[in-house]
Amino acid sequence: MFGIVRPCTHRLSEGLRTEWMAHLCGLCLALRADHGQFARIVTNYDGLIVSVLTEAQTGAMPAGRRTAGPCPLRAMRTAPVAMGEGARLAAAVSLVLASAKVRDHVADRDGLLARRPVAAAARRVAAGWDRAGARTGAALGFDTALLVDAVDRQTGIETLAGPGTALLTVTEPTETATAAAFAHTAVLAGKPQNAAPLAEAGRLFGRLAHLLDAVEDREADAASGAWNPLTVTGTSLTEARRLCDDALHGVRLALREVEFTDGQLVHVLLAHELRRSVDRAFGTSSCSHQGLEVPEGSFGPPPGNPYGPTPGSPYGPTPGNPYGPTPGGPAAPPPPRPPRDRRGLIAGCLVWAGLACTCQLCCGSYEDPWSGERREAPCQSCGDCCEACDCCGQCGEGCCCCGDSCGCDC
Repeated sequence: MFGIVRPCTHRLSEGLRTEWMAHLCGLCLALRADHGQFARIVTNYDGLIVSVLTEAQTGAMPAGRRTAGPCPLRAMRTAPVAMGEGARLAAAVSLVLASAKVRDHVADRDGLLARRPVAAAARRVAAGWDRAGARTGAALGFDTALLVDAVDRQTGIETLAGPGTALLTVTEPTETATAAAFAHTAVLAGKPQNAAPLAEAGRLFGRLAHLLDAVEDREADAASGAWNPLTVTGTSLTEARRLCDDALHGVRLALREVEFTDGQLVHVLLAHELRRSVDRAFGTSSCSHQGLEVPEGSFGPPPGNPYGPTPGSPYGPTPGNPYGPTPGGPAAPPPPRPPRDRRGLIAGCLVWAGLACTCQLCCGSYEDPWSGERREAPCQSCGDCCEACDCCGQCGEGCCCCGDSCGCDC
């Protein structure tokens, strides 16, 4: 899974988490339906934003969802998934983006791709993805030749780049490709007036994707001698951060001009999670959803248990053990735990194997393979989890970082 917008699910409300997973699974299943099982490996976090943008403009409709069967990535549970033109456009874009990434690794001779037979096979796979993306794009009225042309121009630009070359000259092909993909969501949604601001948001999103990839790979590229735009153009991290911050601001301004039916998930992903992606790439954020300390005076809950009894409340629990013996009567048993459906031994073992293969047992949260209870994985200090919202006020107040109204689950 690649992509720069990788939200920790602990930061999303239950409703937004369900919607985000619906688009992620919808992208994966659209790839399988149109291009076969192998194509599912190009599922990525950024591609699903195309699906999110399409639905945000039209609004969620019952016809846009279907119930998918059990999957190891969902602990063998069924789930509603997005379907329709938005998911198919996301699939087409993801195929072309993945093709570009493979070509880039081949050009850099990374790992096994330094061997000619492996590189030749990778090129054939990339060419097949280009053709598959073109077929789906044509069915949706989207010309993926714009994306392929951008990929081809990228190689020539990188060959000519050197010290003093403007960094934005190097990022231009990526910006052009993502602008075209974002703008076409307005066509699919039947809102052509949104095409221009979405193209601008997409252009700046592409700039961020290119820059953050360069920042994250900078040290590894220097060690291996691979091509890196920051190193080749002599751009400092300070200048790269300035360009990223400008792009973040531009994305928010562009999204204000878009007419959304329900833009809440778009706002969370492209206003807040995109900011966290920049902080993560530059190493300016450190958080964990466990052990999070909320400084005094912030928007955290008041000290103590906010759901506990108020001192002197007549509805608080009786002092002492509530399940202890009452005067003159037998001890009251504790209330029974609600029954849960349990899997059998073999079915539970199969689900456990699926969770282990997908790393859910190591990081994040998952449902117990046998009991179905929510469990927390042992690795909880992931470095990018669940910080308190540092730019939103209380429910219903404005968002001071972007000027929008965020609501309670922003």
